[in-house]
Formats: sequence, C-alpha cells, structure tokens
Amino acid sequence: MYKRVRLKDTVEVPPRHLAEVSPDLVKRLLQDKLEGRMDEDVGSIVTVTEVRDIGDGAVIPNRPGVYYEADFDAVTFDPEMQEVVDGEIVEVVSFGAFVGIGPVDGLLHVSQISDEYLAFDEENQQLASRESNRTLGVGDAVRARIVTKSIDERNPRESKIGLTAKQPGLGKHGWLQEDRQEEQAVEGE
Repeated sequence: MYKRVRLKDTVEVPPRHLAEVSPDLVKRLLQDKLEGRMDEDVGSIVTVTEVRDIGDGAVIPNRPGVYYEADFDAVTFDPEMQEVVDGEIVEVVSFGAFVGIGPVDGLLHVSQISDEYLAFDEENQQLASRESNRTLGVGDAVRARIVTKSIDERNPRESKIGLTAKQPGLGKHGWLQEDRQEEQAVEGE
C-alpha cells in the first residue's frame, strides 16, 4: 500500500554546498540517501516529496560535512499481509512468476497460480496449461493477494513477498474476464 508519511532523518551537507543549504538541496540529499531503501517500519521509500523543516547544523569531528536533521514528507510502499495488488509479470521461471508490485517484486509460485498443471515454456518465457490453453508470461497483468512477507532492510532486493492468485477474483486479468463471461453464460441458460 502506498502511503504519505512524515519522517525525520539526518543528511550530510558536503563543504562545497554549505553556502547554499536550502530545502531543495536537503531534499536532493535525502532522495539520494533514502529513495529505494527499505525500512521495516514504513516499507520502501519511493520518493521524498517535501522538506518541512531543517534543524541546526552539527559538526562531527574528523568529518568534512555539516549534519542537518530534517523533517520531510515521503511516499512509501509498504505491502500489507492479505492486501490485493495489481502488478505485471516481470520474469517467468520454472517454479513461478515474479510480479512487479510497486518498487518490489513478489513471487507467484506455480502452485499458487492455478489448480491446473502449468508447464514452463522457457523459449517463450511463460507458464502454460494444456487443459485450458491459458498462458502466463512476461508483461501480463495480474491481480494477486500478499500471503507472506519478509523484509530485508540491509539488502532490499533480498526481501521476499509471496503471492497467491488461487482465490476468486484473482489471476491474470484476461482470465478474470473469461471467467466472468463464462459465469454470465451459465446464468443466462
């Protein structure tokens, strides 16, 4: 889930920029320092939007810059358990598909996609069902539910988010439309 939050952090202003300490400079320094970083409390920091307040500078012995504490607004992405998310397949492997959901990827394990057997088609980078001829490949839009979450603050790329698409209303967007059409045809009989 995306959230707008108020945060506080400290930035080092290098000596060459000390004459121009401003909200814009501090914002750029905060963006360089924080954007893309994962924090257990707020999730992934997507962007710093506005610097609200800059405290007094502090000098630390044997450090060249001056350190300023800043209050600022940021947009974060914090995937929540049981949240339904829409994303795009960014990679298909033999054991499932990786789904881009905001600034992170979640794993849609092959066992969590369908009750049908899905074979991995390495040449076409897709998972395919022989029963229904449905395929799932790179670029496909999907809707899934977050069922597991393990955030690694030190190495955000190592964070693990598990997804499922085996519940009503979840799956590849094209499949959902096909399922609705089938339901309407049955109701019309």
